[in-house]
Amino acid sequence: MKALVNDMIVNLHAKPDTRSELIDEVLYGMTVNILEFCDDSWVRVQTVYRYEGYCLKEKLLIDEAKAIRWEEEAKNIIIQNFADILSEPKIQSNKIATLVKGSYITLVEESDLHSEWSKVRLANGELGYTRSYWIRKSIIEKVSEEEFRENVVETALSYLTTPYRWGGKSPLGIDCSGLCSMAYMLNGVFIYRDAKIVEGFPIKEISFEQIQKGDLLYFPGHIAMYMGDGLYVHSSLGGNEVNINSLNESHPQYRRDLATSITAIGSLFVNELVH
Repeated sequence: MKALVNDMIVNLHAKPDTRSELIDEVLYGMTVNILEFCDDSWVRVQTVYRYEGYCLKEKLLIDEAKAIRWEEEAKNIIIQNFADILSEPKIQSNKIATLVKGSYITLVEESDLHSEWSKVRLANGELGYTRSYWIRKSIIEKVSEEEFRENVVETALSYLTTPYRWGGKSPLGIDCSGLCSMAYMLNGVFIYRDAKIVEGFPIKEISFEQIQKGDLLYFPGHIAMYMGDGLYVHSSLGGNEVNINSLNESHPQYRRDLATSITAIGSLFVNELVH
């Protein structure tokens, strides 16, 4: 059964217990498949990128028909770190909701070039207004490989200084795989949520000699995005935030522990697996 995420950020836990490990977050307007009703409070769900965890049932709008319709209609995504949805198209009006980057909404009225506000519909059917330049179509028009590489790095860099949060993937807090998966998702590609290459997902292994901007660096229990010129952006538990480091030993941002422990390089743009 499909359901809609009906809260700004919904925690996915390893067990049906709020004290258990936070393994992921699903954002407003995303859809999930309910795999199991555990009790009156908890459900086990699977995300659209095939990640599974437990969340509180009260955080979801459980309605198969509405969820299917929402998937067809919600073609816009929030690209601002935080976006207020207001009851009227003016800053002084009542706040209906606050959404974070990566949340899905439905655009009701297309704004013209001179309009500051767009009318949107939320998952529960409520109508509101938000800044037009804070939303974008979730379906990305086909771009060249070079443009995609530039865009995905730019998106990852938009999270710079975001605090590290285990299992997080919003501007309130994000972990290493959350950063990389959100950067790709916001550019129309769903990759695996954790710090490893998994068959059935679009990232494939390449050799280090083939690495280019936007490719992924894998370490034991960690992942980063390559920016070019030996630099990479990542959400570092050691640095406690999203920051930039270097693979170049002579660079002031060099991290020997990571530069010497790369286990794999992954890329979206590969014709065959490199052994």
